[in-house]
Amino acid sequence: MKLYSFDGVDATLDLVPLAARRALDVTGLKVSLEVWRALPLESRRALVAAGAGSVVDVERVIGLLPAEQVSRIEPLSEPREATAIPDKLSAAFGPARPISRALWQALSPLDRYVLFKVASRGDPERVKAAYAEIVGHSALSTHLGPAGGARMVDVAQKVASLRQAIAETRVTMSTDAFARVKSATVPKGDVLGTARLAGIMAAKRTAELIPLCHPLSLTKVELALELDEAQSAIAVRATVEAFDRTGVEMEALTAVSVAALTVYDMLKGIDRAMEIGPTRLVAKSGGRSGDFARFVIPDGGKR
Repeated sequence: MKLYSFDGVDATLDLVPLAARRALDVTGLKVSLEVWRALPLESRRALVAAGAGSVVDVERVIGLLPAEQVSRIEPLSEPREATAIPDKLSAAFGPARPISRALWQALSPLDRYVLFKVASRGDPERVKAAYAEIVGHSALSTHLGPAGGARMVDVAQKVASLRQAIAETRVTMSTDAFARVKSATVPKGDVLGTARLAGIMAAKRTAELIPLCHPLSLTKVELALELDEAQSAIAVRATVEAFDRTGVEMEALTAVSVAALTVYDMLKGIDRAMEIGPTRLVAKSGGRSGDFARFVIPDGGKR
């Protein structure tokens, strides 16, 4: 049950908590405190749950209330996607309590409702308490919870779209080790084929390796390993795609990293002085943050 400490409502629900207020506002209903307290505790809990959800089930809310004891108000219209931060909210919290666009978008619909509701009332102490509880350390990073602990960003409100990322790295080695790879005489077997498979497997398991990554349903993982004889190196490039709510940059970077480590593992008996890197994101597309391309070509375009 979603209750805010600063709101002063406990589990007895003797007062109307903010989550329930959101459910009522979105439905376009208003109840007196007397009517609220007369509701069965189970119904009050259900109203809190309705207001805490991503989308308020209006029919469910209506069914929980006695029709003859509620007042009709203008329903609150909530945007499907969080975009710009309301001016009234920014003014209420001021520069001392910043809320970035990324953080605003990462908040749950209920958290956004509560911050706006508190800002509209204009009580300085309540504004301060609400900011501390809902935003807190998250103002520094969306991967930090209000109390400062690490958290996975909620992407439920984002729209799924095609995401692509390309990453690259390289493994530079001795001429002897390179010659072994080129002639396919490495004792451990097929270096390029094994590294390619390792990279693909790693991309699919990125969320198990990087704590705050979301598990994604990848639609494409392509690994290319090319021999660079002039530099005695193996260039590794990964292209990863998914139709999802968050990007695949980490999957691409994980793929090339693990592929490079596999090359090192298979050749370390020949050359322990091999070097890996630079490992970097080459390009990404899709999502709210837009496209990125590292390399600029002479005509002003990017690749």
